[in-house]
Amino acid sequence: MRNEWDGIGIMSGTSLDGIDLAWCHFARKEDGEWHYHVQKAVTVPYEDRFRQRLADASHLSALEYVKLNNDVADVFAKAVNEWLGDGPRPDFLASHGHTVFHQPQIGLTTQIGNGAVLAAKTNILTVCDFRTKDVALGGQGAPLVPIGDELLFGSYDACLNLGGFSNISYRSENKRIAYDISPCNMALNKLANLAGLPYDKDGQLSCKGNIIPNLLEKLNRLDYYHQKPPKSLGKEWFDSFFWPEIVPFLDENNWEDLARSVVEHVAIQIAANVPQYANTMLVTGGGAHHRFLIQQIQNQKERLNIIIPDNLIIDYKEALIFAFLGLLRLNGENNCLRSVTGAIEDCCGGAVYR
Repeated sequence: MRNEWDGIGIMSGTSLDGIDLAWCHFARKEDGEWHYHVQKAVTVPYEDRFRQRLADASHLSALEYVKLNNDVADVFAKAVNEWLGDGPRPDFLASHGHTVFHQPQIGLTTQIGNGAVLAAKTNILTVCDFRTKDVALGGQGAPLVPIGDELLFGSYDACLNLGGFSNISYRSENKRIAYDISPCNMALNKLANLAGLPYDKDGQLSCKGNIIPNLLEKLNRLDYYHQKPPKSLGKEWFDSFFWPEIVPFLDENNWEDLARSVVEHVAIQIAANVPQYANTMLVTGGGAHHRFLIQQIQNQKERLNIIIPDNLIIDYKEALIFAFLGLLRLNGENNCLRSVTGAIEDCCGGAVYR
């Protein structure tokens, strides 16, 4: 069996900012411990019209939806081919795809980006569709990153990702526990957009605002926060439960106060979910650049050592771990943990196209 591999992880998240590509080298030492190195990475922005198609994907007809499934793969393949050029090719691609529907309570999760098209147009072995097997086994199909936290980032007491949603991963009673905590960039970016900004850079919008007590109370009372894990969030929940609490306050155009209130809400929810024993917490994802949000989390957990890694890990940790999930799939090793998702068993998920 080989001990070293090169793979490219491909991520497209709920923020719709573009395609994350990370070329990763993996090596397994004689003691079985995994080592990784992100050799290079890039984010390829979506064109505005294509971004809008992704935003509207849940409302498409069946035919339009299937066409978008292929078109996403075309866009991914073009990004990979242009990035690699005439240079070396990796052993495999591992594509998360782009999530359109995620309703595990009815056995449904869908990520578009046809793996067969991606493999055919790059001529690279491709692994995709990582979530559906776990959902078929009764799991949430999410989060999937914790197997990487366990095997690649296990030296930290907790790992926090601040993406469209915030999610946390940690060990408890000799098993990995992980789940979505709350909305994060999905809410903050939407408010920043309404204020005429692409995003709340460094918290420059939210830090100027004042907390709206009534709104903060309503957000903190949402039923999801009282559910026990395993649990996960999707855009459907955000649109149906979270955003409607904010809508009544929009007429006042108080973007700074709204953003400040959401930051406080996110910080409170994160602090409530960090395990008491944790001394160190690795923070990654786009929200790790939001200095004001990090400051508010630290204010909630003063004794916690919050570790912000270099930008390569902040921005591409998920792409790195999806490359790792693809490698585990190709090796026939479990890449999804029932302790995280609530499935009836651990599994090795992912479709392979050669």
